[in-house]
Order: sequence, then structure tokens, then C-alpha cells
Amino acid sequence: MQPLKPPVEQTNPPRPPRETLPTMYDLPSEDPEEPGLPDEYHYLQPQLLSATLRLTNYSEDEIFSVGDMNLYYDVEHPLWYKRPDWFGVVGAPRLYEGRDMRLSYVVWQERVNPFVVVELLSPGTEKEDLGRTERGADTPPTKWEVYEQILRIPYYILFDRYTSELKAFRLVGGRYQAMEILDQQVSIPEWGVRIGVWQGGYQGIERLWLRWCDADGRLIPTAEERAATAEKRAVTAEERAAALAQRLREMGIDPDQV
Repeated sequence: MQPLKPPVEQTNPPRPPRETLPTMYDLPSEDPEEPGLPDEYHYLQPQLLSATLRLTNYSEDEIFSVGDMNLYYDVEHPLWYKRPDWFGVVGAPRLYEGRDMRLSYVVWQERVNPFVVVELLSPGTEKEDLGRTERGADTPPTKWEVYEQILRIPYYILFDRYTSELKAFRLVGGRYQAMEILDQQVSIPEWGVRIGVWQGGYQGIERLWLRWCDADGRLIPTAEERAATAEKRAVTAEERAAALAQRLREMGIDPDQV
């Protein structure tokens, strides 16, 4: 890890945080003392969320989504971070400053907070994810406090792969309120989409997954699914054309002359 930038002499007026505070190049992208890495499910599930997030009101260059990336949130404590299993941002370029893939997400550099955050519940993190832990003395705020009170992320989604339970919270009046779950889906009206539970195969694994749907609840396909559908349509069209040509020949008509 590179050392933090040395203090910058104060000016009048003060220089902006983007110039004086640590950037993603200065702040670590992961905790080297944290044992192990996410399991395969925690690797694949965020990929599927990003692969199916397509918003009609935003171009791909205006959407940033990622899983398991450090999220730095406090300019007064630049080393404090949370690491959501997945989060999505609109209004932030796909590449950092339009030129580089991010090492971390630093809110005082990006100037836009995540709009949706997703946590995948597990026995070891469930209490913290659900806001059932208390902040200790001289310790960073809890995950719930950061999402709700500091970053004020509008939507907080939780999915328990062991019980298949979907929970969702929406920021109302500065506090998270539980959202109604209908058909295992939750609506994000500002984005014109829903997020929901789907039974199917992804990367060769059949199980319940969390993925994005359109406003009517129809699945938003991945690039691979779109390609497979297009190929299937092409084959079907070719088969129909071949069947028609055969019928014409049986009627004594040369299909090449029609």
C-alpha cells in the first residue's frame, strides 16, 4: 500500500477534498489482515446483479456497480470503510475519471453515494447486516449506521441464501423502513426496475439467485442470455425458411425463383 499523501498547507479559500484527501490510489482496496476471501457464491451473485442491471434512463457509462469493494465514507476518518457485497451508483462514470478501473470507492472523490446496496446474509454477519449490533467506544460506526445515517443510501436489500428470504428497506425521513415484498420482488421506482429472487442457472450453477427485472417483473437478460436468444431466433427463422422451401418444391415450385 502506498503511504498517504502528506498534509497539504491550508489555503484561503481551502482546497477541495478531491485535491487534498486520499484517493482510491492511496487507500487500500482490501484488508490484508482479514482472513480468507469471499466464497464462490459471494463472487458469482454480485456478478449476476451487475450483469442484469440495465437502466433505460442511464447509459452504461453513467452506471457503476460492483461487489466486495471497499467503500470509504468519512472524510474525517479516511481509513474507515465498509465492504458491501454489492452496490450500485448512478451518475458516476463506469471508469474512475473516465480512464481507470477503481481500486476502491471513495465518496469524497466520487461526490455521489450508492443508491442501492445489497448484503448477502450469513450466520457470521447477520446481526451486523440487520442493524442488531451496537457501536463500541472509539470504534467506527456500524454498517447499518453508515448506510442509513451517513451515506443515506435510499435502498438497502438483504438476501439470505440459506432461507431464501428477501428483505428490503427504504430510507424514509432519515430512517430505514421495511418494504413490502411481493412475489419475491422489490420495486426500485426511481430506476424503473425491480430486484427479485429467481430460480435458474448462472455460470453452470442451478439455485436461487438475486437478479434485476424490468418494471413489469420480467427478467433483464445477461449478455450471454441475449446472445443465446438471438442465436435461437436465427436458427428458428432458418428452419422456417427451409420448411417453406420444401413445401414449395412439393408443389412443383422452385423456391429460388419465387
